[in-house]
Amino acid sequence: MIEQDGKTFRDLDHDGILSPYEDWRLSPEVRARDLLGRMTLAEKAGLMMHGTAPSFGPFGPMGFGPGYDLEAAEQLINGHGVNSLITRLSLRPRDFAVQNNALQTLAARGRLGIPVTVSTDPRSHFKATTGASTAAAGFSQWPETLGLAAIGDLDLVRRFADIVRQEYRAVGIHMALSPQADLATSPRWPRIEGTFGEDPKVVRQMVGAYVEGIQGGRAGLNPEGVAAVVKHWVGYGASRDGFDGHNYYGRFSAFPGGAFQDHVDAFLDAFEVKVSGVMPTYNILQNVQIDGEDLAPLGAGFSRPLLINLLRGDHEFEGVILSDWAITKDCNEACRTGVPVQTLDDIGMSWGVDHLSAEARFAIGVDAGLDQFGGENDPAPLLAAVDQGLIDPARLDISAYRILKQKFELGLFDAPFVDVAQAEALVGCEAFLRQAEATQRRALTWLERTPEADLKPGDAVFVHGLDTETLTRRGFRVVTDPGEARIALLRMSAPYQTLHPDFFFGSRQHEGDLDFKPGHAGLDWLEALPDGLPVIVSVHLDRPAILTQVRARASGLLAEFGASEDALLDVLTGLAQAEGRLPFALPASMAQVLAQTPDRPLDNPAPLYPVNYCA
Repeated sequence: MIEQDGKTFRDLDHDGILSPYEDWRLSPEVRARDLLGRMTLAEKAGLMMHGTAPSFGPFGPMGFGPGYDLEAAEQLINGHGVNSLITRLSLRPRDFAVQNNALQTLAARGRLGIPVTVSTDPRSHFKATTGASTAAAGFSQWPETLGLAAIGDLDLVRRFADIVRQEYRAVGIHMALSPQADLATSPRWPRIEGTFGEDPKVVRQMVGAYVEGIQGGRAGLNPEGVAAVVKHWVGYGASRDGFDGHNYYGRFSAFPGGAFQDHVDAFLDAFEVKVSGVMPTYNILQNVQIDGEDLAPLGAGFSRPLLINLLRGDHEFEGVILSDWAITKDCNEACRTGVPVQTLDDIGMSWGVDHLSAEARFAIGVDAGLDQFGGENDPAPLLAAVDQGLIDPARLDISAYRILKQKFELGLFDAPFVDVAQAEALVGCEAFLRQAEATQRRALTWLERTPEADLKPGDAVFVHGLDTETLTRRGFRVVTDPGEARIALLRMSAPYQTLHPDFFFGSRQHEGDLDFKPGHAGLDWLEALPDGLPVIVSVHLDRPAILTQVRARASGLLAEFGASEDALLDVLTGLAQAEGRLPFALPASMAQVLAQTPDRPLDNPAPLYPVNYCA
């Protein structure tokens, strides 16, 4: 520490002299410019990598495990100069805070003491999918963002995001790789659960409210905020054939309906409240023109028209553009075909430039407008591209300044460590849990409701998909013979297919048709019930589902978007009110699904249940 003028400053470069970048009285802009002038080219290149905080075990390189591998992290932070890291740990809040403090201790030993920006995928919901979200593990647990859209309350979205902000900062997380501003216009797409649905106006407003809440205001970043990275710029939700861009077979978004502007508009409120970061989509956009010219067949992270012309130019975005993960990696035979089975080592999403060298990919990405490369732990290919004359060294200053300014705005240079006791007390506290649980109940959405669907403690119930101990604790009599039941309860997920079992991400994603196929356990159970027995069905909708067969048999039908069993039972017994309305349309048949254009919102003229429906 340095004492000067009766004030205390961190001696980040360990020289005993107060440098401008160490002086918290100066603006983030001045401090960033001063620090930039002290950095080597290699250190600037390290800033432009957004790596993964390594853990132990077989998935340690992806960050999954019991704690950070600090020896590997030391090499990453002080060896390669990489000081933006995604965390995928799922730990108790106190332990999580300890781990993140350990990263900052490593960073404080560095030549310039540049702190680590710790980022995360969403971790405040029910679903955890590799490459998209992380288990809540002690954080307050809310419905998926679809559930927030179902409620339609912008103030609630701000409160939710503000609580996420507080919980993240308490454990030492500074950047949210969220929200998704993607429109859910391709109903088979596996990433719909992380969106706010398909209505462009609703999505735009919800995304803006989310950014405002998580960043701590409408004026951009501050030392109490979390940097939001809105994604995926732009048109990720217009997935061709419903497949996802993490996979080679899903690398295209198609716009035959001419609705590209709807997908752009969904981001506008985020820009209005000065979102700090934007992440381009993996996908190659088809049938799109920018400034009167067709887009080249490149992933959006390599598209200068999308990033420089449209994002920086037309929409005057001044923050950090962070690529999605692994876009400079090779896509080998296993990556393209799933033969042999694709493993962690075969992941690469360099769509449109997969035939080029890593150095060329970095050069094209930088020229297109990228400031940081997600999932990259080694700046060597970027430095090689500079050595080969593919990138002007001065170009690195532009990105490095944006990244440093963001770190100063977040207050990381002055207060990188967190209070572990405060983390334990705040994260998942009773007040936050009450609000999260109340929101779970509100987000439930009645699709069908008859008097026979009333549920009362003491009822004899025949159940599938619910925990019998929970029902018994709530005063119900669980029976094993449907003939003895007064009512049946069925809880199940929306149907999906595993069409690509040999692909790393495809095997983990819900793909394919939206209708129930013969042999589906929930549907078979439902159809085997005795005639005349009332049945309540709750379906978790991570994508739209074709509920025609279910509706024909259900006395009560609920859509849910992430709720505990107690939340569900409170609504079924009248202790709480379901307030949700559908954030997307539910088709009546697969023929309707196949007839939809992948880019156009609200494109089904005769759905089984329309957008905004509730019984």
